[in-house]
Amino acid sequence: MNIILFGPPGAGKGTQAKYLVKKINGFQISTGDILRDEIKKDTDIGKKIINDMNDGKFVSDEIVNNLISKIIFDPLKKNRLIFDGYPRSLSQATNLNLLLEKSDQKIDLVFFLNVNKEIIIERIEKRKIEEKRSDDDLDTIVKRYDTYMKTTKPVLDFYSKNINFHEIDGSLKIDQITNKIHDFINV
Repeated sequence: MNIILFGPPGAGKGTQAKYLVKKINGFQISTGDILRDEIKKDTDIGKKIINDMNDGKFVSDEIVNNLISKIIFDPLKKNRLIFDGYPRSLSQATNLNLLLEKSDQKIDLVFFLNVNKEIIIERIEKRKIEEKRSDDDLDTIVKRYDTYMKTTKPVLDFYSKNINFHEIDGSLKIDQITNKIHDFINV
């Protein structure tokens, strides 16, 4: 089973992805984690990523697509992928479909954790203190939220036509969101 989790920064995608990893014995594909790993390694790609993130931009599709393709073609992860924060653009969605098709896979479920900006700001402020995340500067988060909602709308429209697309109120408590996801998986 392959699953996509959508939601703005701070919506709880990572938390729900960790639940799904255990539930389906899957692999979390977090673009945020993959990109932070490149930054930590201080590669040329990592330096480009940090510049984009500091400007409140998303990292180029080319960089993200190349990093994602390595994971999709890993035979140990086949049909056990949980996409957390990918795809974020129509070109990434198209790329994902092509990669999945080439690897004889498909997306089984799509969840959109819909959360408004005020709740996101509260959560990010809390996460910033608890986890000491360097990418959680408030101004950057507001920019990233606005950019996310603008660039992801076409992707959400693209996937919302799929019968496996489910919008979930992301302002609910963590366990309530988990229960809703659990119900869709066990149908």
